[in-house]
Amino acid sequence: MSERKGRNDSMLPERGAFKHKPGLPLANRELSFLAFDERVLALASDPQVPLLERLRFLCISSSNLDEFFEIRVAGLKQKIQGGLESAGIDGLSPVQEMIAINQETHSLVAKQYQLLNDVLIPELAGQDIRFFRRESWSTAISEWVKEFFVNNIAPVLSPLGLDPAHPFPRLTNKSLSFIIDLRGVDAFGRDSGFALVRAPRSLPRVVRIPSEICGVRDGFVFLSSIIHSQIGSLFNGMNPVGVYQFKVTRNSDLYVSEEEVANLRRALETELVQRNFGQAVRLEVAANTPNRIVRYLQRQFRLDPDDVYHVDGPVNLNRLLSIPDEIDRPDLKFPSFTPEVAPAYESGMSIFENIAQRSPILFHHPYESYVPVIDLVKQAAADPDVLAIKQTLYRTGHESLFVSALMDASRAGKDVTVVIELRARFDEAANIELATRLQESGIQVVYGVVGFKTHAKMLLVVRREKNKLVKYVHVGTGNYHATTARAYTDISMLTKDKAITEDVHRVFTQLTGLGQTLNLKQLYQAPFKLHSFILKRIAHEAAVAKNNGKGHIVARMNSLVDPGVIEALYEASSVGVKIDLIVRGICMLKPGVPGLSENIRVVSVLGRFLEHSRVFWFKNDGKQKLYISSADWMPRNFFNRVEIAVPLEGDALQRVKEECLDVYLKDNTFAWQLKADGRYHRIEAGKERFSAQQFLINRYSGRSYDH
Repeated sequence: MSERKGRNDSMLPERGAFKHKPGLPLANRELSFLAFDERVLALASDPQVPLLERLRFLCISSSNLDEFFEIRVAGLKQKIQGGLESAGIDGLSPVQEMIAINQETHSLVAKQYQLLNDVLIPELAGQDIRFFRRESWSTAISEWVKEFFVNNIAPVLSPLGLDPAHPFPRLTNKSLSFIIDLRGVDAFGRDSGFALVRAPRSLPRVVRIPSEICGVRDGFVFLSSIIHSQIGSLFNGMNPVGVYQFKVTRNSDLYVSEEEVANLRRALETELVQRNFGQAVRLEVAANTPNRIVRYLQRQFRLDPDDVYHVDGPVNLNRLLSIPDEIDRPDLKFPSFTPEVAPAYESGMSIFENIAQRSPILFHHPYESYVPVIDLVKQAAADPDVLAIKQTLYRTGHESLFVSALMDASRAGKDVTVVIELRARFDEAANIELATRLQESGIQVVYGVVGFKTHAKMLLVVRREKNKLVKYVHVGTGNYHATTARAYTDISMLTKDKAITEDVHRVFTQLTGLGQTLNLKQLYQAPFKLHSFILKRIAHEAAVAKNNGKGHIVARMNSLVDPGVIEALYEASSVGVKIDLIVRGICMLKPGVPGLSENIRVVSVLGRFLEHSRVFWFKNDGKQKLYISSADWMPRNFFNRVEIAVPLEGDALQRVKEECLDVYLKDNTFAWQLKADGRYHRIEAGKERFSAQQFLINRYSGRSYDH
């Protein structure tokens, strides 16, 4: 790959404060996320999707909303409490934004439970899969529930009477709890009032009932129903006149002033202890909870009426996510799919022979197996000619094969360096534990750069071959996580290209050591030049269009938020550049605005696999340029993270353009198009349905596409 002879990456990071034009049409980021979650929920109601997968999508929608409140709503509430009144770049003040969010989230939650109660539960019952509510229990089920409660639940419960000696406790984030309205006098002569029962996280939220007891193949009962039915046994001689489940969601963002801490890891560990007890931001209560009890809970959590969500069903809806995996019904799930070994990869050869003879080797996951990527580390660990391994780790999962191989390599005497990102959201504790394990096995662990998350996906192996040191590299758009590699769509590449491997080596040196200037020849790196590079590429397409050429940009990413890039896209569109954007989630750009973005099309494609690839293509006056990247087009990726973009050429370029861009622009089955008013409209299939994901599954399975 010889894109250019060389380039000097600036010594200083690029700055995120972009002076965009006043009045630039921008959608609200938070409302755009909620529109994305609506699209996820639409899959849960889509009869084209297998029934148990629809239940899974419902749970994902609920889980998405939990995180939205934990991070985004929590941050917005802090702005309001801090007295911030100025409008954001979308023109909404924090208060206006909060009002709009409340309207959308209450509507979304109502749709979730309506879908569960009126559609999914009845349809599941029609397939001999039943969730038994208390009012429908037979005598046999009631007796079984009582025995199950006595043997498996009661011993771990700690009921708490609320009085001056027992004040309202600090309830952990998203925990299932019950408030009980009691009548009577207890053994100490105290008048009754309210009591609390917390359901420990160790207990399953849905319990399977033996088929011989419930009379169906797959029968379940909610933990909340079990506890509710047996609550009287916890308060001997008292009369529980009302039992109501509830859940509080708290601010879960971590606040570490990285410039003021001497030890980032220790500071994070301190913050993690407090994460489950942040400020309350949402209260979910059973729909039948009396107003006086709701108001009592509001006071305890210091929440407003708009922060309360009355739900007709389990308050921890996302805990149903385990159900599809517990039910052996292949006919109600997506057809089984086994990733293929890439045709360019010869399994009978060593990984190094493969790369030497076939470089670059491209993989499109999950359609192609992730095994060769794992093999690079495993074989490097066992190869006596390998001297060093360097890898970035952002999310790895439990019992990671990469981690095991890295530890084996260290024990074999190789120099192993891991740049691990401690601040990967909601994986902080796991990554701290992982860092400890790696260090104990003799691996040099680096926590990246203070103030910049290391998000780039890079793996470097240094091997001695014929008295020379040869570098082998893996780069990709996804994490080094073997499990998500089966569920996320990502592009990755194995190569020994000298320019790319040397660039990756220099980035690792920058991350682990000290130094100022990088002279990268192929890679573009954030937070240095990636943002300005993207702006230059967009501007070049605009210049081509102004000279009566045909400018064209096709880009795919998870989110499009950066105002600088959006303004550049608007300017390119206004001079005739055709722009196709495939944005899975948040998009603040408004397409189709007359005189501004008429030439921009934005589509969002969802489906069986989570769309995760970042791919940027520029027509470049007929001399195409395409880059795969770890970065979305967001300020945090451009200015606050270490990211890379890698160019592809030749057959690799054409293949990625077709499979990651062209095919997705043809999808008319699981695709939505964004309109100028900020609303998404599902693309209706014509005479023939076309699903990008199904097309690729069939291609890699050797089957013809059956629409």
